[in-house]
Formats: sequence, structure tokens, C-alpha cells
Amino acid sequence: MGKRIISQARGKGSLTYQVRKQAYIYTVKYPMKEGEAEIINIIHSAAHTAPLAKIKVADEIFYSPAFNGAVVGQKIMINPTEVKDGNVMVLKNIPVGTKIYNIERNPGDGGKMVRTSGNSAAVYKKLENRNVSVLMPSKQQVVLSEDCRATIGIIAGEGRTQKPFMQAGRMHYKMKARNKLWPRTSAVKMNAIDHPFGSGRGKRIKSKIAKRNAPPGARVGHIRPSRTGWKRR
Repeated sequence: MGKRIISQARGKGSLTYQVRKQAYIYTVKYPMKEGEAEIINIIHSAAHTAPLAKIKVADEIFYSPAFNGAVVGQKIMINPTEVKDGNVMVLKNIPVGTKIYNIERNPGDGGKMVRTSGNSAAVYKKLENRNVSVLMPSKQQVVLSEDCRATIGIIAGEGRTQKPFMQAGRMHYKMKARNKLWPRTSAVKMNAIDHPFGSGRGKRIKSKIAKRNAPPGARVGHIRPSRTGWKRR
């Protein structure tokens, strides 16, 4: 009898496939208060690719991805009129062409888009009906409410992807910190008892259609697709 395939083991949620809660102790958001704020610390978070800035405004403390050039003790402003790196502003007050990050999808949600290291978007144009078009790093345009907030600047840690891991152990702990599946193993390279696609025979891969009510060990390939194959025009 074979062991659980990876999709079964991840679904069960054993210690091997559980989220490491210590990595997610910092929540990125925007404060409720406005005015002058101070960066009191720059910290490393295993759950984020960019360093986080611990910022205090009045009696409230919040965490946000650090901008390129941020230092401890630096002053920033929440909802100001001046465009300066690190300032948090609403989109309607940000000039066209300004680099921004940590953008709210809906006003007040604390920032959901463009939060990885070295990334930034740009205010593309002001639209009617109180909307603003933002040019994302993927070169797609996203239309948002002008009341959504964003941070001015570029996120720190731009050269992160240029440094190789060099050792499999380093990659192992990096992926384990955020509960990512690594290394990925091709199903056709497994033994027959470990995966429905396994065995040394029949490695000419064809798409497999799994039934909708198939058990977890057999729910691999196309899960009850509406259609397969080339679409005739």
C-alpha cells in the first residue's frame, strides 16, 4: 500500500505542511491616525520579501514595507500634501507619473497590491467618476477609487533576486518559513505507489480527466473539466 500523495498530505495539514505562524506575526496595514510619523525600527519578516518599517504615529504603531533609502528615526507624513518618499497619500493627491507601492484595492483595506521587494507602480492618469488609473509592474492598468491610499517611493530590497541561494539547505529554510512546497517533483517520475501518474511505463504524458467525486488520492490532472482538447473555431 502506498503512502499519501503530496496533495493529500498538504490537505491533511500535518506538521510538515503547516503554516509557520511565527513568520506571520507582522501585519502590513495603514494607520487610522494622520500627521507626522517616525520610523522607529526596520525589521526582517520571514513572511515578506521586503524589510518592514515599524512606524509610530501619535499613539498608534503600524508596519509597512520600507521604501528605498529609509533609515531609523526618519520622519514621514500620513495624508500630507507634499510628495516625498515614504509619505502615505490618497491617489487623488498624487501627481501623475509618481512611483507608489502598497496600494489599497478598496479604501481602508490597509494596502493589498505591490508589496514585494524592489517593486513599484505608477499613477497613470486621472479619470472621471472619481477614479484613478494605476500602471502596475506587469504593465497592466488598474482602475481604483481616488480615495485609496498608497505610499510614495520604491520598495527596498531591489537586488534580492540577483543573489543566488548556492545551497539547497538555504532554499529549504526559505521555503519552509512560508510553507511553500519545495522541491517540486514531477508526478511521472514517482513510483506507481506514490502517485497515479507514477511508474516507469507510459511516460508519454497525456491529460487525465479525474471524476468530480474522486477521492483525494485520485483527484489529479483535469478535475471534471467542461471540455478538453483544442477548441475548433
